[in-house]
Amino acid sequence: SLENRARFVNEVVADMRDAVGDTMGITLRVSLDETIGDLGFSNAEVREFVEMNRNLPDLWDLAQGTWEDCSGPSRFKEEAAQHELVKGIHDLTDKPIVGVGRFTSPDVMARMITSGTLDFIGCARPSIADPFLPKKIEEGRIEDIRECIGCNICITGDMTMSISRCTQNPTFMEEWRKGWHPERMNTKGDSASVLVVGAGPAGLEAARAVAERGYDVALAEAGTVLGGRVARERHLPGLSAWGRAADHREYQLSQKANVESYFDSKLDADSILEFGFENVCIATGATWRRDGVARQHVVPFPTDDAMPILTPDDLMGDASPPGHVVIYDDDHYYMGGVMAELLIRKGCSVTLITPAAYVSEWTLNTLEQHEIHRRLANMGVSINLNRGVMAIGKDHIVSNCMFTGTTRQIACDAVLMVSSRVENNKVYNDLKSREADWADAGIKSVRLIGDANAPGPIAWATYAGHRYARELDGEDIGDALSFRREITQLAVE
Repeated sequence: SLENRARFVNEVVADMRDAVGDTMGITLRVSLDETIGDLGFSNAEVREFVEMNRNLPDLWDLAQGTWEDCSGPSRFKEEAAQHELVKGIHDLTDKPIVGVGRFTSPDVMARMITSGTLDFIGCARPSIADPFLPKKIEEGRIEDIRECIGCNICITGDMTMSISRCTQNPTFMEEWRKGWHPERMNTKGDSASVLVVGAGPAGLEAARAVAERGYDVALAEAGTVLGGRVARERHLPGLSAWGRAADHREYQLSQKANVESYFDSKLDADSILEFGFENVCIATGATWRRDGVARQHVVPFPTDDAMPILTPDDLMGDASPPGHVVIYDDDHYYMGGVMAELLIRKGCSVTLITPAAYVSEWTLNTLEQHEIHRRLANMGVSINLNRGVMAIGKDHIVSNCMFTGTTRQIACDAVLMVSSRVENNKVYNDLKSREADWADAGIKSVRLIGDANAPGPIAWATYAGHRYARELDGEDIGDALSFRREITQLAVE
């Protein structure tokens, strides 16, 4: 019975109370629903348990099941995603409740409190994106909040046992070892002006952060909107929240008198040399390859010119392929699955081929791989795992098994390459080839950052932009990053 099963937690809490008395409160976390049927706690049984033990802890901490269920990304989880599971539980207990559920907006947080659903808001990922979120709410500075985009790149550090990053907060994990404060920049250096070429995530963060330090900044964008890849990807299925990475920085730049933004400004080396800026930051992004070079192939493989070959850049433009499209996904992150969903919405039939063992394999690290596979399968996408593409004919592709090498043909009307990206670094290379002219032009430094230097996730780009701003006019340490290290010593008896 539930009553008998509840004896264990009652005895544990009683022992804890004997140990700590009234010196501290005891919080009890309970899963709202383990989503494994009769083998686990259902939401109905949770409610019965809380009512049966209404005064057991000093604070109820309610969260849903597995990490994937509880901390799903914005692509699959709406804000306040656990509202239905927690609604009404407050009527069953006299103690306060803290809940989670991808809370990012202060308005939604306040609604959960004023409606009596929760007493406290738990928000781990939003606190990574902006550790000063509560203070900014208290001070009425809502527009200054770096709102979490729900990409789950922060979780990948745990999953890969490596350093974590945050797309919105590039100081995350660098507060101690580099001394980067989330709200305060280091003082300005000796030079006065910076030209940032490219207004993608790297360029926007670089411009924002160097302006915060006190430099005069010109931001030159070849297009008509700020955001670069973010401005395009935010319109893809499920990725609208990612647009906050551009929105936050665009707003912050608009509040600074020492920043000027210029659109339709595709610059070349000649024009940059004429401008007279002391520091030049090149953040011109990257472009998806259409030759298939990535993991399986390190050189282009045979293709027939009669077959339409597209890239994600084409689909984020105005391309609309007809009929049956084969997606060759050798990127293994989110783009292949998003492109499949987009093509289905456009009325295409889709076959997704990947050399990996999972669809969008790297998203195992962002807690969304199972949701991606489920959604694509339910949409009718034909999924081919552990298979590559060896050649593209005029009306078919040749697919090979990654283990046996055996091949088979798959007929199609177009091929979408989701392989790797190549750096847009021509302007930088042209400037480097004319380094002898820099002094006469008043240029002290030229740096290449973000995807234009090394294509990667958006969080890597905002980090690169922030690092550029922090290190400007500082000692050139190259790629040998200087880390502070905490040394633990035993106390002397």
